[in-house]
Amino acid sequence: MKLPIITRLAILDLWHEWILTLCMVLAIASILTPLLVLLGLKYGTIQTMHERLMEDPVNREIRPARTLRLSSQWFTQFKQRDDIEFVIPTILRGSSVIRVTTNKKRLLIDLVPTDYNDPLILTNNGVIPQQDECVLSYTAAKDLGVKKGDILNAEITRTRDKNKESVQVKLRVVAILNPRADSLTRIYAPFEFVNDVETYKEGRAVYNRNWPGGIVLPPLNYDGLWLLLPQNLTSIDEINLTVSTGLTEIIKVQANEFEQELNFYPPNNYAIYKISAKNNPITTNSLNIVKNKLRGKSAIILPFVNNVMITDKNNTKIIGLSLSKLQTDILGLPELPWGKFDINTNFARQGQALLPNNDKSPVISLTSKVIGGEVVFPVNNQGASFNKNIIVPIELIGILRTGQINQIIFDQRQKTFLSAKTNYHGFRLYAKSIDDIPELYSYFISQDIDIIAQIQEIEKLKILDKGLTRIFWLIAIVGIAGGMAALIASLYASVERKKRDIGVLRLMGLSCLQVFRFPVYQAIIIVILSNIVAGSGYIAISYTINLMFINEIGSKICTLPSTYFGLIFIITIVIATLSSLLAAWKTTAIEPAEAIREE
Repeated sequence: MKLPIITRLAILDLWHEWILTLCMVLAIASILTPLLVLLGLKYGTIQTMHERLMEDPVNREIRPARTLRLSSQWFTQFKQRDDIEFVIPTILRGSSVIRVTTNKKRLLIDLVPTDYNDPLILTNNGVIPQQDECVLSYTAAKDLGVKKGDILNAEITRTRDKNKESVQVKLRVVAILNPRADSLTRIYAPFEFVNDVETYKEGRAVYNRNWPGGIVLPPLNYDGLWLLLPQNLTSIDEINLTVSTGLTEIIKVQANEFEQELNFYPPNNYAIYKISAKNNPITTNSLNIVKNKLRGKSAIILPFVNNVMITDKNNTKIIGLSLSKLQTDILGLPELPWGKFDINTNFARQGQALLPNNDKSPVISLTSKVIGGEVVFPVNNQGASFNKNIIVPIELIGILRTGQINQIIFDQRQKTFLSAKTNYHGFRLYAKSIDDIPELYSYFISQDIDIIAQIQEIEKLKILDKGLTRIFWLIAIVGIAGGMAALIASLYASVERKKRDIGVLRLMGLSCLQVFRFPVYQAIIIVILSNIVAGSGYIAISYTINLMFINEIGSKICTLPSTYFGLIFIITIVIATLSSLLAAWKTTAIEPAEAIREE
């Protein structure tokens, strides 16, 4: 493709004055080259420090500074954050110490939970341990005198009912971490094992490992009470029932509203009240207080819950009732097999039901939604229901209400509900990048959670980056200003020298706009050549610098991404164009008569 005439003239003129052109190119290149090297050193140094901080997961770790109470839901929600690479609950310091025995030594070691994708293990010569496996810190392996593949005997001890008890587990060492990973004597094991160790040390049984111990039954919780009394409550009585009971609202209701909920009518001439707890559910302690306050009033107290959904295979409505024979006689109901309300009852009594007449199954399965999913449990058929609904003990409903605020499980071996672990006392957390640490630090502080993080090292890196950036721009501004001044002076002087030649060009028919572009094109050509020379100089100098320090530092300290060269090229073209405007404006003031006068 043939270049426009003004472009060819600009190139030929520069070639004609090649010595001046070369001097100008070298002058601008001598400004650009040090700037490129300085920018490369800044970027390379900061990038190297950033990568080294990133490579070591310890710098991305966040640890709590004190004991916490964190729910399973907290961990589930926190794992969904985009700035979190790994988070796992930890156990209390007192529960994490176990005795490890080898053929050579016996040592107390701190037990740390790990799980899939643990960066501390994966980046330090380790593999994630599976069941009956463990990973040792370098110090622990050295103190125990073991190597990869050896078998450790772990002993977990506790004191229960003033008796010392212990269980033993054999763990195979699948990896030993690099010394940089952990300077302390620690053993990393799967979270399930670590959690079982804490459960055992708390005195509870661990059924999946056949470790003996006690059981923790869920407490009962309710949302309110139905009160049936042969006489109305006084205003003082109503106020008294909301004092120190956890109940906040008392309403007198009609018999039809009661019947809609429980599917039977109350006795005639009985006053019916619905007492509710709006914020938190009430416990059995509140029920006892209410009973004491209503002593002598012949009150029938029926606890209820609001949002517990229990279903069978036919989605039959399920009602909870526990009444003594005297109460069922008053209400006109058949006697219940399980009798009156009892807070100390076990599942052998709770797991009963009266089923509709058409259901002859000896045992049916019920399902209820609880924290963490659903719980399925069996109930025994104790005969026909007195209406179309399934009737179960109200204690069973109270346990399922507890399952909405605390995690519960149904243990098939024990045939009972058990309280699952609901709170954890700490965490191991690794951010995806060190750049995420400051934001996470601010988040934890706002949540009143004191943490330990490498925030100071990260801030030092940011301060260094800002300082080097300021220094670079200070030098760059001075250099660019000098380069612009030199280019402006050179182009302006060139136009002054070539007034006659430019006038001749005008006589030959070139327009003002064409001669205006003449110095602009020359400035752009000079800068393009300067960029080529400066880029070549940068490559040679950066290669020499990196070669000098590669053995000591282990990485390049002078480097620039290719996008930086493109950006610098565009910036220098813009600066060159601006620098040529004065000379370009000068060409438009030259008339064709200038050439005639020169003649």
